[in-house]
Amino acid sequence: MSESNTTTFQPSVFILTGLRGLAGARLWLGPLLILMYITTMVGNCTVICLVRNERSLQEPQYHFLSMLAGADIVLSISTLFSVLKVFLLGMYEIAFDGCLTQLFFIHTFSSMGSGILLAMAFDRFVAISHPLQYTTILTDSRVALMGLVALLRGIVLMTPLPILLKRLPFCKGQTLSYSYCLHPNVMKLACGQVKINILYGLVLVIFSFGADFMLIALSYVLIFQAVLSIASREGQMKALNTCLSHIFIVLIYYGPHMAITVMHRVSHKSSPLVHAVLGNIYLFMPPMLNPIVYSLKTKQIRAALRKSFKIQRR
Repeated sequence: MSESNTTTFQPSVFILTGLRGLAGARLWLGPLLILMYITTMVGNCTVICLVRNERSLQEPQYHFLSMLAGADIVLSISTLFSVLKVFLLGMYEIAFDGCLTQLFFIHTFSSMGSGILLAMAFDRFVAISHPLQYTTILTDSRVALMGLVALLRGIVLMTPLPILLKRLPFCKGQTLSYSYCLHPNVMKLACGQVKINILYGLVLVIFSFGADFMLIALSYVLIFQAVLSIASREGQMKALNTCLSHIFIVLIYYGPHMAITVMHRVSHKSSPLVHAVLGNIYLFMPPMLNPIVYSLKTKQIRAALRKSFKIQRR
């Protein structure tokens, strides 16, 4: 294929968009996004440092939390430059290969985050249903292995995405719906044989995010059964209280993700502005809220934070 044909069928750049239909969005959303990114980085780095340095946090649930924080940091970095280019500098172009690289990292670490949330649900199930066997079931080596499996699963499942997109010709324009690249959004601009991409994307949704969510739901059915078997009301409330942070994070993670997945399949019925707002919530809110929620709701993390601040003041 000649060079001219290559550039005709495979664009050199894609055009990113901000919040279409919302006048003056750049004026207020750019500074807001910077604040969100700073909060995300500071919060998640703080969680990782606390878990690493504080002896009171050397437990499986906090190791999983630090893994989730690490996945959130990489996920945020993968969107940082394109998002800030759009909303701060008004630069809307992203190179074709750069777009494919970005969507690989976004989907990989989103998948890893989902896997870690599943591991955290299993952690709560073991802690409540089998408290005496907790430390023997969730050993340090098994916790590390579960984190590694979540990462490797994401890499293996998401590696075909840029490869499948690379083989396609593009004839439906260059404008994407968000200020970053996602596989379904890029795929809609392609022509030719996209059935493989559609089927593989559906398989990913069902067997990664969908399966994780169903297993998390099953874990909580078993957890609630175990809680009801606790004799005292106080014991029941104490057991449930250890799950509240995780339940909240699961809801803010999977809610927008499922909405985005559905909207990509019925995009002709949905507003572009709603698309863009949900897309931003889907990627920006969970990484920012995770450390805040756990810091507010977890006594051990609050104690570690106070201890850290006291040491720094000295």
